[in-house]
Amino acid sequence: MINGILPIYKEKNMTSHDVVFKLRKILKIKKIGHAGTLDPDVEGILLILIGDSTKVSDYAMNLGKKYRAEICLGMSTTTEDLSGDIVSEKNVENIPIEEIKKVTKKLIGKIEQKPPIYSAVKVNGKKLYEYARLNKFDVEIPKRIVTINSIDIDEKSIHYSEKKCYFTVDISCGKGTYIRTIATQIGEMLNLPSCMSKLTRIATGDITITDTYTLDYIKQNLEKINSILLPKEYALKNYKFYEVPKYRAKQIQNGLRFRKNQFEDIDFENPVVFTYKKKAIGIYYLKDKSDELLTVKN
Repeated sequence: MINGILPIYKEKNMTSHDVVFKLRKILKIKKIGHAGTLDPDVEGILLILIGDSTKVSDYAMNLGKKYRAEICLGMSTTTEDLSGDIVSEKNVENIPIEEIKKVTKKLIGKIEQKPPIYSAVKVNGKKLYEYARLNKFDVEIPKRIVTINSIDIDEKSIHYSEKKCYFTVDISCGKGTYIRTIATQIGEMLNLPSCMSKLTRIATGDITITDTYTLDYIKQNLEKINSILLPKEYALKNYKFYEVPKYRAKQIQNGLRFRKNQFEDIDFENPVVFTYKKKAIGIYYLKDKSDELLTVKN
């Protein structure tokens, strides 16, 4: 049985589901998922979870991501990227870099975003893009708080074409962030129509593009699959690991619940990963700081 995390390089014109579908055929395994959807026009790192690693999907989503995006000032679209219809245009022939830097700084930290109507976010049990396809654009889209760690502008990338300004930024952010929306937010603060013209996910956690494999490589090197997989523990790297003896490991594997005072040297302020022989076997946490009984994370 194959178990682990496979860092795949997703190419353009392919959905994240397409990658999973193809890998199920290549590896002849049904239990495969992914952590963090990439739109068809976006390329870059896609973490594939295989076998027991599908259990740590939520944690893999929280590893943090980094993107390289090209932003176009002077044009807005229905999808906030180049795949949509043009909504408005405005000539942009010269804009000081300092103005762009000033507005991007305002987007660093915890910010409010409204997901684009052409997205997979669900509202009342239906994905937003399904409303858009039915021309129901009046659906109320709930705003969300996302975390932007940094936005670095590549000053050498700034150029003008057909009276529009293009520049590249590297964005480090938390889960749930829409880079397309960052592009439109930058334009709004500059009083210009804007959209995202290119996007690549260049890092997930500390995995970079150089650590990824293409579907073609996997297909041609099946005998190497076990040697290139990351252990499921990678997705849990931001949490404390606590090694337990054999008797305790059996209790944990049977789903036994414990009181926090049974582990006097652990504060459980954050989820704790219990391990046996350095393999994660259970995750326990407190729903509330006042609780005495630990909760098992399924």
